[in-house]
Amino acid sequence: MTRSVWVKADDAVGDWDARRARITAALESGADWVLVDEDDVARVRELGDINVAAFRTDGDVTLVDNAEDEDEEPAAEPDAVVVGKDGEGDATIDMPEDFSGSADLSTLRRRDGDLERGAYVRILGQEYEQFAETAADEADHTIVIGEDWTIIPLENLIARIGEETDLVAGVTTAEEAKTAFETLEIGADSVLIDSDDPDQIRETVEVRDEAERESLDLEYADVLDVEPVGSADRVCVDTGNLLEHDEGMLVGSMARGLVFVHAETAESPYVASRPFRVNAGAVHAYVRTPDGGTKYLSELQSGDEVQVVDTAGNTREAIVGRVKIEKRPMFRIALETEDGDHVETLLQNAETIKVPTREGRTAVTDLEAGDELLLYYEDTARHFGEAVEESIIEK
Repeated sequence: MTRSVWVKADDAVGDWDARRARITAALESGADWVLVDEDDVARVRELGDINVAAFRTDGDVTLVDNAEDEDEEPAAEPDAVVVGKDGEGDATIDMPEDFSGSADLSTLRRRDGDLERGAYVRILGQEYEQFAETAADEADHTIVIGEDWTIIPLENLIARIGEETDLVAGVTTAEEAKTAFETLEIGADSVLIDSDDPDQIRETVEVRDEAERESLDLEYADVLDVEPVGSADRVCVDTGNLLEHDEGMLVGSMARGLVFVHAETAESPYVASRPFRVNAGAVHAYVRTPDGGTKYLSELQSGDEVQVVDTAGNTREAIVGRVKIEKRPMFRIALETEDGDHVETLLQNAETIKVPTREGRTAVTDLEAGDELLLYYEDTARHFGEAVEESIIEK
């Protein structure tokens, strides 16, 4: 499941300055969508690149007016239209007993090119839960706002609504967003945050990122041998992110056993720290990516994403800013896992490359047989970076 964050910035928020502040916070924090009134779509496009959902309140789903004058620019088009504001979903108009006769639902059922469609429903009682369920059959996005916010309506909707819609839960804080993402262990697909506080918007995006990240079970493997093997083409991965002292990347000659290599965060008498860099090994080696796949180090280029992991197994993503490939002397490090499997990797013969052992952060030049080195072991083969169930021999 891919989570997303929406930011509410319609006229209920206030004047354009107030709305613009929310939109700017959404852009700067990395939110996925803003929800605005249709008159503000062009203004949002001028501010930056973000998905725009626009409230439609007059029953007509078409938002683009073709200009009669050839020199006149056509109206800006959103990525999605949302119905329900000032309508039945908003409790402004009485809801019909027969939901199929709803004006909001009729609007949802009309297709308008490639525009996605959304339903906005305030949950004021059980009948509104039912209305949201019915709307979900037609809507790409179903936004539900709990007025006396309780978890029960959201639990009910998570349990009843299938994959046909993106369920967006209304929240006012990052803490509420965390709860929405964790409800019933499945969670809402997305959240719509209604807050003027840019810190709450930023923290909600951080909650989204944390919900997307996996946690890895790392284990120690016995070092069998550390052998100088001559020179090879070594890869330094320089990221556009600063890494913490306990963070690094998972790399290795064999995808089933990836060795933890620390970022160069430590000061040295010879070289300044480079907390954005991991000296990751030779060009043939695998590096783990945020989607749980792998790439060869030789394939990495600026703009790619790699997975960063700490010694507790917590992960996050980092953007590759530069890859440096140079010929350097290497060690072959041979390991035996808890299951008795043998895995290996090549790392540069240099004091600045550190790996985590039972005794703590250790330079590869000090590593020796009998030490225990931290790695991620996954008893599976890989084909083009994807885990596959087949027999592959790596040695």
